[in-house]
Amino acid sequence: MFDEIVNRKGTSCAKYDALETYFGYSDLQPLWVADMDFKTPDIINDAIIKRAQHGIYGYAKPTAKTYNLVKEWMKKRHSWEIDTSWISFCNGVVPAYSAAIEAFTEEGDEIIVQTPVYFPLFNSIKNNNRKVVRNSLKEDNGYYTMDIEDLKNKITSKSKILVLCSPHNPVGRVWSKEELEELGKICIQNNLLIISDEIHADLVFKKFTPMASLSKEISNITLTLNSPGKTFNIAGLNCSYAICENKDIKEKFDKEITKRELGSVNVFGFTALEAAYEFGEKWLEDLKKYLKSNITFTKDFLIKSNSKVQFLEPEATYLLWLNFKMTGLSHKEIKNKLLEEAKIALNDGRSFGVEGDSYFRLNCALPKIELERSLSKIVTVF
Repeated sequence: MFDEIVNRKGTSCAKYDALETYFGYSDLQPLWVADMDFKTPDIINDAIIKRAQHGIYGYAKPTAKTYNLVKEWMKKRHSWEIDTSWISFCNGVVPAYSAAIEAFTEEGDEIIVQTPVYFPLFNSIKNNNRKVVRNSLKEDNGYYTMDIEDLKNKITSKSKILVLCSPHNPVGRVWSKEELEELGKICIQNNLLIISDEIHADLVFKKFTPMASLSKEISNITLTLNSPGKTFNIAGLNCSYAICENKDIKEKFDKEITKRELGSVNVFGFTALEAAYEFGEKWLEDLKKYLKSNITFTKDFLIKSNSKVQFLEPEATYLLWLNFKMTGLSHKEIKNKLLEEAKIALNDGRSFGVEGDSYFRLNCALPKIELERSLSKIVTVF
């Protein structure tokens, strides 16, 4: 099922139909936007079709079943016991993140991000007139760890929030329990709210630990953001949720969600979430096997081709953090060769922070034959 090639052009698809807008070329193989070139599972499509046959698409709201399915999913997949009263639904993880910044900080306050990191996290901070503080990750032969000493040195009286990307996008780390506990301890000591973006939590190849599941103390300072969007390739349905045990934090967050009118999820978003979390586990396990196979295939392909392009296999996600430093080319030269010669659209590493110089992010969630075709173009040029 994952080998099926689906033509997404002309479907208002950002990944394909916005190529010329973003890159200046329309004839590129798009391996950039973080959605998958696989059909959404039938169990979700069937549920949406059944709901559509009702014929009326009025305002929607979550039911007790919706809340309970999120609760059960967290317990089954991540051994995290939550209460349905901790859940708030919203129409996107990034909008929720932006709302949290507004709710818990003032203009000029500092928000700490662990770079290189998903670039909308920068934009939301800047657009809310807050200050970005970079706590760069440490890199050793492609493996990234948190720089705890640097974090301690960066915290000031103006620091209010630490943003955790877990699993991390783009470097693919699944943070260990010990790493998260140490981070949580520092945040407790310095009265920092943790906003934990866990949208890739289901797409992991090792044990994942939700930040707020570590202890009552850490849960009390953590706002978790999540969605079935990445897991089941339904990001366009804009159905997300926040989880927060602390009643005061949740109440303040909910007020901001209401203020910004972000709580209205469309009827198909709720329909898709319920179908995914009730019936989607088998499909998810098959997906993870295919993704792992594509990751291994990419690694072997680059090695056999004696390519100077390198990457370390990620512990999560279908996003590969490609290192082009061995080519000896400047970042601009690499980018131009990718676009003009290889005809491949990748995410520019610099958009994830200054640490992304000579790096580009590749999305390998596509049929293997298409992946091989794209890799062949890359190794031919580099």
